[in-house]
This record gives sequence, C-alpha cells and structure tokens, in this order.
Amino acid sequence: MTVTRDVDPDFLALPLRTLADAALSAARAAGAEHADLRVHRLRTQSIRLRDGAVQSVVDGDELGLAVRVVVDGTWGFASHAELTAESAARTAGRAVEVARALRALNRERVELAPEPVYRDATWVSGYTLDPFAVPTAQKVDLLGDYSGRLAAADGVDHVTAGVLQVKEQTFYADLAGSTLTQQRVRLHPELEATAVDASAGSFETMRTLAPPVGRGWEYLEASADGAWDWDTELARIPEWLAEKTKAPSVTAGPTDLVIDPSNLWLTIHESIGHATEYDRAIGYEAAYAGTSFATPDKLGTLEYGTPIMHVTADRTEPHGLASIGYDDDGVSAQRWDLVRDGTLVGYQLDRVFAPRLGLPRSNGCSYADSPHHVPIQRMANVSLQPDPDRDTSTADLISRVENGIYVVGDKSWSIDMQRYNFQFTGQRFYRIRDGRLDGQLRDVAYQATTTDFWGSMEAVGGPSTWRLGGAFNCGKAQPGQVAAVSHGCPSALFRGVNVLNTRVEGGQ
Repeated sequence: MTVTRDVDPDFLALPLRTLADAALSAARAAGAEHADLRVHRLRTQSIRLRDGAVQSVVDGDELGLAVRVVVDGTWGFASHAELTAESAARTAGRAVEVARALRALNRERVELAPEPVYRDATWVSGYTLDPFAVPTAQKVDLLGDYSGRLAAADGVDHVTAGVLQVKEQTFYADLAGSTLTQQRVRLHPELEATAVDASAGSFETMRTLAPPVGRGWEYLEASADGAWDWDTELARIPEWLAEKTKAPSVTAGPTDLVIDPSNLWLTIHESIGHATEYDRAIGYEAAYAGTSFATPDKLGTLEYGTPIMHVTADRTEPHGLASIGYDDDGVSAQRWDLVRDGTLVGYQLDRVFAPRLGLPRSNGCSYADSPHHVPIQRMANVSLQPDPDRDTSTADLISRVENGIYVVGDKSWSIDMQRYNFQFTGQRFYRIRDGRLDGQLRDVAYQATTTDFWGSMEAVGGPSTWRLGGAFNCGKAQPGQVAAVSHGCPSALFRGVNVLNTRVEGGQ
C-alpha cells in the first residue's frame, strides 16, 4: 500500500520564500515581464556489483537556484549554487542582462500561454519506503543475495547487479503568484546473467525485465506491496539463458510478431514519444537527435497507424517516471491524446509552444534536469492504450499467429533523425507455430518505418496485459539533459514486419 508522504523537512527548511522574494523583486524592478525562480535539489545513489563483489557506491547531491525572465519578449536565464537572498537577487539581475544581450538576436517574441495561479501547492510522488532512508549496507546485501541466486545456477558465468535511485525536490515561484513545492522518488534496478562459450569465443546475456519506476525501495523487497516478482524471475533467468545459448538462428523476412510490453515500450518511446515533441516537429530541436516526420501540417490527417491505435501522453500516471504535479513552467499535470483512431491529433509542448500551435494552454511538458540548466520541452509518459472492449490476453494474440515470433524484453535499437526508419532487438524471442510458442530463437531484429509498423498492428491486448516500461536516460538538448520517462502498453500483434538476422547483418 502506497504511503502518502510529505516533502522532506530539510528541503522545506531552506530559505525558499526568501529566495523567491529576492529574485522576483529584483527581476520585476529590472523590467521583467515574466520571472520565475526554481530551487532544485537532486539526490542520487548508484550501487554496482559484479559477481557479488561491490564495484562502486556513488552518492551525489546537487542543489542550486535558477532564475528565468522574459524581457522585451526575450528569454534570459541564470543560476547559482549559493542559496542566499543576495545571490538570488544577483542571479535575477544576470538573467535580465542575458535577455537584453540576446534581444538583438531574437526573431520570435516569447509569448507564454496563460495558466491559473497555484498558491502554496504541494505534490509528492507515491512511494512507501524512501530509498535514502535505507542503509547502504542493507541495499548492498539485497543485491548480493539476488546476485548469488543467479551465480549459483549452472551455466551462469558472471552476474552484474545494480540500482540507481533518485530523489528530486523543487520549489517554484513566479511573478503571477504561483508557489509550488514537489518531491518525487524513482528507482532503476537491474540484474544480468552472462553465459560464456570459451571455445567459440562468444557469450549470451539475460537481464531482468523489471522496469525503472517511480516507487521507493519497496520495489526491490520481494515480499513488499508494489514489489517486482524477483523470486520468480531470478529463478527462471538461468533456464531462459541456457535455452537462448542453444537456440537456432532466425530466418530473415516478413514475419508476424506478437510484441510484449517489455519490448514495445521502447519502440513507442523512439517512434511516437520523440516524434510528437512539438519542438522537434517544427525543427526547433534538430542538432542533438533530429527532428520529426510528424510535422504540424499533418496534424489531424497523418495516418500514424491502424484505427485501433490510441496513444496518450500523461503526466499523472501513477508511478510514472515523468509524472509530476506541476511542470517547470508552473503548469499543472494533464493527460491528453497524441494519436486517436490511428490519426495524429496532438503534440507535447510547453507554455511557449502552445500559442504557436494555436492552443489556449500548455499541456505541461517543461523540465530541467539540473538547477543549472534551462527548462526545455520534455516528454510525458507516452502510452499505447489497451483494447477497451475486451480483455484479450497475450496468449490469445499468439493463438492468432500461424508462423511468427513473440518478442520479450528490450535491448539495442536504432532510429533515424526523423524518427521514421528504425530497427529494434530484444532479450528473448520465441518461435510461434500454429498459435503456440515453440522454443527460443536468436539473432532477431525487426525493422520498419514508423507508419508501416504501426499500420501493421492488427490487435492489442486488453487491460490485463498493460505494463509500464521506461528509461532513466532520455537525452535531449545542447548542453545535453536527461529525463526519466515511462511508457505503458499492452501486448500487440503486428502482421508482416521485416525481421533481420543480426548475425548475418553483422557479416558473421
């Protein structure tokens, strides 16, 4: 059962209101049309084990303040690590100077979409056990126990284990009167077993499918409410790995696929999540990881996929990595459609981009990963919705395939700068014959264009197959920023997708 928590007292003890008053007063006096202050604290811990031995334990704690202003229609930004009223006022002054210096280069006047004022609002993510309250030795012992279970199995030569935990706290205040305090916790655990074939000079790996998630340490405690089923998965991994080492290589060609949520979430991230970021779609974000084929002239007309395709963006998803109460523009969290009945109907955007699309309000996609980075438009939890009419199981989908492959777990991927041509691999691949699983295959990748792939989707599973996957390390911008984001989806059936043999493609 998730516990409702309060923001940590040590963060609330910081001079948050004093900093806001100093920064906003200085910005107003200097002529700012808009100003906001963000006090941002990011606590992290990374623990890594190899073959049961501790490789590293790294703790981080970043704290600072940031001030954004709009002066004469131009953004200005500055930050500082010192949390004093004097520093906040000076930082606001520097932000105004930056805006005035950039004014001559600004070709588009900044216009912010309106947003209601939220006074003294607080939001805390749902978790039971604060991972930073758990002794490090206890966490190392648990990872060591899980590692030992894998290492004791026949055929397992090496085991790596790790967990990354993050606690993020922000205080936001702006000239309009909003004051927002937030705290969220997230975890990314991972264990991987390796089998080595010394005679052949090759190896195979098998990793846990537990996704990163917006939960506390209870996620790793096998008997806790909200925990991943570690006992079952750790017991099965050696068996799956052994089967994979002996599996036949795939025959390339058009193939029917049933794709598990543990794999499909990443395809959603790359081919839908990034493609529907509005800054990419208008060419504003191009240097780091490309633009998008899904340009605004196609809004309302682009056939993204088959009519059963319904994709939402959601900043309120329970335990989602991108879930918040309010974004870094002071906009409250929302849920909206990106693709409905197979057609592109929406984008992810912030307060600057909403007016450019003719929308009356932002949908709350502004985020900065550090007090020393300016907020940019970032991804919400983008998810494919299940069949709303019947609870079709994964087994039901498999039963509809005469000759195909069932894909489980994510691994490597590649996608072009327009988010259009891609290929993905996975953790495990099972041959489907006459509607039943018939052993593992290896060396599998599937390749398509975004619209061809989603246009081949014949059926989606029901709510019981829906799972939340995700990543901690979605990259964007220059200087580079990372953001954590989740993607939910059901199992889904795709017809005639091009399958590659990665061994052959690699010239082996």
